[in-house]
Amino acid sequence: MSTRSLSGRLLAAGTALASTVVPSMAQAELKPGDVAPVFKAPAALGGKTFEFSLEKALARGPVVVYFYPKAFTRGCTIEANRFAEAQDEYQALHATVIGISGDDIETLKKFSVEECRNRFAVASDTDGSIMKAYGAVMPLLSSYAKRVSYVVGRDGRIAYAYSSMSADEHVPNTLATLRELAKQ
Repeated sequence: MSTRSLSGRLLAAGTALASTVVPSMAQAELKPGDVAPVFKAPAALGGKTFEFSLEKALARGPVVVYFYPKAFTRGCTIEANRFAEAQDEYQALHATVIGISGDDIETLKKFSVEECRNRFAVASDTDGSIMKAYGAVMPLLSSYAKRVSYVVGRDGRIAYAYSSMSADEHVPNTLATLRELAKQ
């Protein structure tokens, strides 16, 4: 094999890799003050399906929009359990919680019962459009979401954004933000 042939192949492989990586990385996560993209999505709560509308939820109060990679995986189960355990606090702050992943609605019907404990809804984003709009696409795995939590204020703007693959701080951080919003 000639050096030119090998370098040509390496360049082609590098270009192909860059074309898949760069678009995913180009979508930055939203920042506080940004307008939250409005969306509707098929969702499940307590094993029953419905259409979740961010716009309708915001009419009732702030919304915690949290993205997670995959239902029934260890970290996502831990996070869903924590959001479920904190639902009384979210409700006291007049906040709606919606979890979003690329899982299909049938999977989420089960997840909403078993791991979300019938306490909050999870939405299906199988085409990844919501994940992309919120900059929550996992690099190199575009059908999966990064673990990102947002608090969307009633004004439709991002009040808080937090990204960490650890499930530990998403619930306490979003609750702290909601408490601050309630004081305003």
